[in-house]
Amino acid sequence: MGETANHERQRTVTEFADGTIRSLAERVRGTVLEPGDDGYDEARTIWNGMIDNYPAVVVQCTGTADVVAAVDFARETDADVSIHGGGHNVSGSAVADGGLMIDLSLMNGVHVDPEAETVRAGAGALLGDVDHETQLFGLATPLGVVTETGVAGLTLNGGYGHLSREYGLAADNLREVDIVTADGEVRTASEDEHEDLFWAIRGGGGNFGVVTSLEYQLHEVGPEVSQLFVWYHADEAAGRMATFREWTESAPRHVAVLPFLAQVPDEGPFPEDAWGEPALVFFGCYRGDPETFDDVLGPLTDGDPIVDLSERTHFEDLQALLDEDYPDGLRYYWKSLYLADLTDEVVDLMVRYNDSAPSDLSTVDIWWLGGAVADVSQDGTAFWHRDKPFMLTFEANWEDPDADDPNVEWARTGFAAAEDLAVSGGRYGNFPGFAQDPAHLLFGENYDRLVAVKTTYDPENLFHLNQNIAPET
Repeated sequence: MGETANHERQRTVTEFADGTIRSLAERVRGTVLEPGDDGYDEARTIWNGMIDNYPAVVVQCTGTADVVAAVDFARETDADVSIHGGGHNVSGSAVADGGLMIDLSLMNGVHVDPEAETVRAGAGALLGDVDHETQLFGLATPLGVVTETGVAGLTLNGGYGHLSREYGLAADNLREVDIVTADGEVRTASEDEHEDLFWAIRGGGGNFGVVTSLEYQLHEVGPEVSQLFVWYHADEAAGRMATFREWTESAPRHVAVLPFLAQVPDEGPFPEDAWGEPALVFFGCYRGDPETFDDVLGPLTDGDPIVDLSERTHFEDLQALLDEDYPDGLRYYWKSLYLADLTDEVVDLMVRYNDSAPSDLSTVDIWWLGGAVADVSQDGTAFWHRDKPFMLTFEANWEDPDADDPNVEWARTGFAAAEDLAVSGGRYGNFPGFAQDPAHLLFGENYDRLVAVKTTYDPENLFHLNQNIAPET
């Protein structure tokens, strides 16, 4: 696959001239850390326990002025630069090995304007930070499905969640961003200012600068919703996924379902006689009248499940339901590709690879897309893969560092097998494994336009560690 795990890379630290890091520290109010400093190891550690990179310097920014100073320093010293937002980073691109890490995690403030139905979040904010503030007013914006996900990285690569089929991607709900570009200038990008830059950052990833704050459109959601969480024996997967596929053709937009293959956890509320058994799970959210839950979702809940944990719950609690399955420090390797159709062959592949997973914590997932995501034209933002109704994801999750190789190989071979199916194509920027996927698979026919924007705002390719796009030379 042409990828190299971060923990296998040579650990090198860039040497800066005497006094340069000291001069950087004099230009910022935040903390500047070098190897050996108190707090350095904590700062370089992110959510994915596989990532063991060593930046030469970490700037823990307290505001936009610190970001400008860090960008200026990187440009002046020709340092490799990475951007650490919320730190929920699968690939490790947030931590520049031997370079400069711009850490935004302290810039995590959230402000809601309930009358305008907007929220502004600092680039270090987490999904749970935003939900907690917006739900105070019965409002939400489409984000992910794990509360410790950083909103900035999620959004810049698109961003799927429970609300996406009704309200679009996280990127579709951006109203504006503040961004520090490679020349050290602070720009506001929106539909009315720097429109080309605004188009590019909505799906184009971290190519174009350091986004310091994001303003989102809000929608009336909750505070209560209906939770779908039903577990079936895996030998029912073929029939139940066929039912799901047919059900999606007419299901309303205010319902979201994420089916996945997993192993039954060895804990309550799961029956002890099913612990460790392979299972098909329907997980989702219904925002219609609770009295109509059975009418709408009956095809997915009828039968004799292992356990049915569906219930009326708060939206914040639904968003946090999977948090304990994705803790800090666990080891993660995720790959994904889009599907034009959810065929029987795809379901068979999912069942086979779930059975062969070396870790009971791993899953094989189907993201049901379409709806409002597909309403936006493919060239309406940089995010290209709006026409695909499903996405298949191999999520390798495990604890033991000695088990890295078999778990990574499991995800890679499953991914390769899926590539061989004629229904597959394209990639999702938030699940890239350890390497950046080929640009044409991420951006499709939007790639040339993205190159033009990159050439305008980052002609020297300062942000090359966070991107798949090279400026024209």
